Amino acid sequence: MTLIKSISGIRGTIGGHAGEGLNPLDIVKFTSAYATLIRRTTTVKSNKIVVGRDARISGEMVKNVVCGTLMGMGFDVVNIGLASTPTTELAVTMEGACGGIILTASHNPKQWNALKLLNEHGEFLNAQEGNEVLRIAAAEEFEFADVDHIGKYREDNTYNQKHIDSVLALKLVDVEAIRKANFRVAIDCVNSVGGIVLPQLLEQLGVQHVEKLYCEPTGDFQHNPEPLEKNLGDIMGLMKGGKADVAFVVDPDVDRLAMICEDGKMYGEEYTLVTVADYVLKHTPGNTVSNLSSTRALRDVTRSYGMEYNASAVGEVNVVTKMKATHAVIGGEGNGGVIYPESHYGRDALVGIALFLSHLAHEGKKVSELRATYPPYFIAKNRIDLTPETDVDAILSKVKEMYKNEEINDIDGVKIDFADKWVHLRKSNTEPIIRVYSEAATMEAADELGKQIMDIVYSLAK
Repeated sequence: MTLIKSISGIRGTIGGHAGEGLNPLDIVKFTSAYATLIRRTTTVKSNKIVVGRDARISGEMVKNVVCGTLMGMGFDVVNIGLASTPTTELAVTMEGACGGIILTASHNPKQWNALKLLNEHGEFLNAQEGNEVLRIAAAEEFEFADVDHIGKYREDNTYNQKHIDSVLALKLVDVEAIRKANFRVAIDCVNSVGGIVLPQLLEQLGVQHVEKLYCEPTGDFQHNPEPLEKNLGDIMGLMKGGKADVAFVVDPDVDRLAMICEDGKMYGEEYTLVTVADYVLKHTPGNTVSNLSSTRALRDVTRSYGMEYNASAVGEVNVVTKMKATHAVIGGEGNGGVIYPESHYGRDALVGIALFLSHLAHEGKKVSELRATYPPYFIAKNRIDLTPETDVDAILSKVKEMYKNEEINDIDGVKIDFADKWVHLRKSNTEPIIRVYSEAATMEAADELGKQIMDIVYSLAK
């Protein structure tokens, strides 16, 4: 059994003893701590908190515990049912709510669930707020409402359509062009909420022909739910049969978007954001942001429009903070996460699909041809396992000193930028490991760079 408490939410496997997994007692504790923080900090007077969930098998149980606890804390609950993370984020602001909780463990397997915690803007709590929730939970510093102040409960299943309406209303979403292009689209929604909302979105975008794979929202995921190439053999096989022009793959909470070309080859999830950014920048001059571990291709595309690219620390909340600070018109993460402020400050696969199809319709190219227009980079991902006694910070400091003549960014670990490649070292906050991301013009060169830096770290650790 596992329970991971972090500033971005509470994640765990279902079952086990209290404190060992995500079980009802721990769900009550962390939900109560979150409600306490919201009560102290919200500027909204509505007294409402929105709850949405993905289709996980444990979702019904977790939802019942969360909703009951919020009512016990004196909040009125708006349960929006089976809904994506971005749908729940939008529902918070549309409802004028004090906050929201999304019940999803994102790309984790079916035995996991999690509470993702939102503020009144429908955005994730920042580090300070997240730490305060953990502190309140540890101290059990919460007080439940008396009988006259228990919260009310309401169900509202209209938010999937409201989310779609908001996407269709975006200026850069060209429904007419998409309809005229007569695209054939395949989707793999890994038996979660994407299977409900994506067919509706595509139909309203004017896509007549949709091949559906794993769209029944049973929560019994038919493959590992992380949208990586090694997990997507079925949809890639379907595409090799020439059945569609493009395939869209989402994770269980629909905030990550991966794509597959008409020939069955992966588009590369790093290039989801790059492609959407190209389309946005073509029509809206402005800056872009991605995290330090994302492809350099976004920087290249941004500069080709004479605009400025900035990198943030890893983590959606850090990307959003940097986007606001630099007035970015588009941003996100290399894991297929598109954040388009014109819609809202959250990763949103629905927005990504609508903008991508608009771009594809305007370009008139095959998907593989469109992909070939972007700078070719390859990212290698490795990890260095150390002992608990290792002083990881001291090692990173020495690496930084060794490469002081290169361009260094140390806002999140150490990133070394060379003229034609980069490497990023990040220490884990939960275990004695350093994650190593490296990018170059070929996978061999990327891997070689990563291994070279790993050898240096191992020698320093001795």
